[in-house]
Amino acid sequence: MAIEAELKAVVRDPEAVLQQLEDQHGAGRAEVYRDTYYDAPDGSLMSGDRELRIRTVHSPDDTRTVLTYKGARVDEASGSKPEHETKVEDAEAAHEIIAGLGFTPRIQFEKRCRNYCLDRDGRRLLATLVRVPELDATFIEVETAAATEDDLPSALAVVRAALADLGISEDDLTTELYTDAVAAARS
Repeated sequence: MAIEAELKAVVRDPEAVLQQLEDQHGAGRAEVYRDTYYDAPDGSLMSGDRELRIRTVHSPDDTRTVLTYKGARVDEASGSKPEHETKVEDAEAAHEIIAGLGFTPRIQFEKRCRNYCLDRDGRRLLATLVRVPELDATFIEVETAAATEDDLPSALAVVRAALADLGISEDDLTTELYTDAVAAARS
């Protein structure tokens, strides 16, 4: 079971963090994520802390779609979850399949991202600066894969160190889901 070892934080000085990422890792990859989160009619996926998402990613070079299922959190402090993801050739067909299985769209929103690949302590990390138009903040997500729950603490230690290098403190971390924050902003 692969676990997405991820920490998310509010960025207090987005320009400084952006400049540091660009200086250390080169130009980031600008992408727009269009996410649709699905749930069972009774809300059992989201109420069970699970996620079913279709994400279409638009970049200057291409457009791709991925189907993702995330299980419930295995680490409350970080919000890290088991994740299973696959590329989808036909986004519209994927939406139809999910709907045909009885799942309904619960929330849709857009994330404007700039992605950076980092290597640290033998791990490949992805650092993403995120803006969600409906939220009044810039976020950073840093993630890597943990092979097992036993590997998760060391994976998260590497993620924490990468965030600290960018001037992100433990006080800036958040486990609030974008789905919850966007839903709250819309109500």
